[in-house]
Amino acid sequence: MGRPRGRVVRAYIGLGANVGDAPATLAAAVHALDGLAGCRVRAVSRLYATTPVGVPDQPDFRNAVVAMDVAVPDGPSPDAAASSLLVRLKDLERGFGRRQRYRWGPREVDLDLLVFGRHRISVARPEGGQSDDPAKAGLPLTVPHVEAGRRLFVLAPLEDLAPRLVPPGWGERVASAAARQRALEGAGAATPIATWDGAGWRSIG
Repeated sequence: MGRPRGRVVRAYIGLGANVGDAPATLAAAVHALDGLAGCRVRAVSRLYATTPVGVPDQPDFRNAVVAMDVAVPDGPSPDAAASSLLVRLKDLERGFGRRQRYRWGPREVDLDLLVFGRHRISVARPEGGQSDDPAKAGLPLTVPHVEAGRRLFVLAPLEDLAPRLVPPGWGERVASAAARQRALEGAGAATPIATWDGAGWRSIG
């Protein structure tokens, strides 16, 4: 497995799926992330069953968040480093069979770059980093993820790992944002169902 050397940035990656054996896919995705050159998974949130957003007539999602250290070579800007990571995330999605579908529709797997250290980034997406969501075609890579602070399926697992984190531009802690979204969406919109044991998911209860 790749291990970060030199300058390191803590990134948070959101994982989601609701097609096929979603927990197995997300477990495999965690291991794949840990296998990326120059990267090391440091922590994995609980696995959540979450209510679909936007298109309710589909299976519930399974969501988690990974905290990952990413080696950043001297020279490249944060924009370039984040863009490079995005390309690798999209490569992994395609490797797991991600297909182009409509916005908010079913997903074999989503791997979203939520936070990249203390950097605020908005740049054109690099070749190979385009979204498979037609509604997002042409939109820039924006980090922190533009919708993360308004989605309990992101905030609940992110809170497991970094409740006191204040992502750049948010002006509030992750825990505060999660509490607000629970009040809006209802606690049942994101229910923890498993914990990560280092190899895979272990059911809660």
